[in-house]
Amino acid sequence: MTTERTQRHPGALSGLQIWLMAARPRTLPAAVAPVLVGTALAWTVGPLDWFAFAAAALGALFIQVGTNLSNDYSDARRGADTEERLGPVRVTAGGLVPPKQVLVATYASFGAAVLCGVYLIIIAGPVLLLIGGASILAGVLYTGGPRPYGYEGLGEIFVFTFFGIVAVTGSYFVQRQALEWEAFVLAVPVGLLASAILVVNNVRDLETDRRAGKRTLAVRLGRAKTRVLFAVMIALAYPTALLPSIFGSFNAWPALTLLTIPIAVALVRTVRTHTDGPTLNTALAKAGVLELTFCLLLTIGLLLNQQ
Repeated sequence: MTTERTQRHPGALSGLQIWLMAARPRTLPAAVAPVLVGTALAWTVGPLDWFAFAAAALGALFIQVGTNLSNDYSDARRGADTEERLGPVRVTAGGLVPPKQVLVATYASFGAAVLCGVYLIIIAGPVLLLIGGASILAGVLYTGGPRPYGYEGLGEIFVFTFFGIVAVTGSYFVQRQALEWEAFVLAVPVGLLASAILVVNNVRDLETDRRAGKRTLAVRLGRAKTRVLFAVMIALAYPTALLPSIFGSFNAWPALTLLTIPIAVALVRTVRTHTDGPTLNTALAKAGVLELTFCLLLTIGLLLNQQ
């Protein structure tokens, strides 16, 4: 991870560091975490297809990277990424990579996701083609196209849907070719925590987004209400993760997720009390850590359900 100083001095960055910056590693847990949960849930029912797991995980990563690159390219074209941003420098707007190269990398990332999806379509049917196509299209239209929905305050809904509901249930479906209610329920906390990552990002960029005409949910609600929304999203993740244990046949092991509450409390406090870029950049990384840790513990809890 590059430091704030190197981010503000492009000449100090190597080519690898620049492309890592473009890929936005802090957002990648949101791609892997739901695949772990959906696959672990499928394992409670029967044996796994490990090739399907690998294809789903890699496909999700490539879609996330492609979405990030598309966002980088489109925001630069629309003038949303300026030197006033509190977050890390974006490679297109910062002049670190020519726009055409970013666009080619975007196509390459989505192309790799399609290749990963071929195996999934073969084993699980054409429904995976629809899911994959919708995920890629949603990633492109987030900040691209004539009416980017990320500029209209719908980004959190996109993340909740595709990095929560679709990713968890889809990962379960490729293993079992069926769906159970537990898959939908466990997708909710995953989606909430993934959306919370975007909320931190948008709270940080609220003022610059407003000036750029980017009406994110944070811009629409204002800082105070968005902070409350963030706290509510984090809080709701915990009881929903326990519903299959309370109303279903699962044991209490998914309650391992409660071990992340100290991380969550500290994160909510930071977002509530800070507006400076460096602190909120750290909070953004910790939001990713929270989701990944929560989902790892939920995965372990699901696997222990087999005992």
